[in-house]
Amino acid sequence: MKSFQIEPIGIVHSTRVQPEDDGWDSESSQIELLEPYGAKSLLGLQDFSHCLVIFIFDKANWDGTKMSRHPRGNVDWPEVGIFAQRAKDRPNRLGVTTCRILSVKDVFVSVSGLDAIDGTPVVDIKPYIAESDARGDVIQPEWSHELMQGYW
Repeated sequence: MKSFQIEPIGIVHSTRVQPEDDGWDSESSQIELLEPYGAKSLLGLQDFSHCLVIFIFDKANWDGTKMSRHPRGNVDWPEVGIFAQRAKDRPNRLGVTTCRILSVKDVFVSVSGLDAIDGTPVVDIKPYIAESDARGDVIQPEWSHELMQGYW
């Protein structure tokens, strides 16, 4: 398979309109489902505390010459490949964030911790299920901990 098409299932309504890197927990976000997805698509989601939101960085630009970089341009951190970081400028411009579910009503899911700006297309929502996610010890380099200070 060389390519495929993804259609949005919803759109983000957020208090943030610019893709800045830090302070995301202070934002308010709601995902509104698009037709043909209705309230029945969300049945049972309210029984989970968290969900995974998969979205498109539709304002980002992929530059194929930048297969690696210093995260956030910080030369104090090592140069790493695009698949060893979570930058928005990536080949397929997909973002994935684990969010706390605040409420589910009709075709709206209110969440906290969604690092997507107003108008961002959402391509999927999945319940967070502990047994499906990280198993065993999670290991990550020190620079990634430093990068995330202040992000939420």
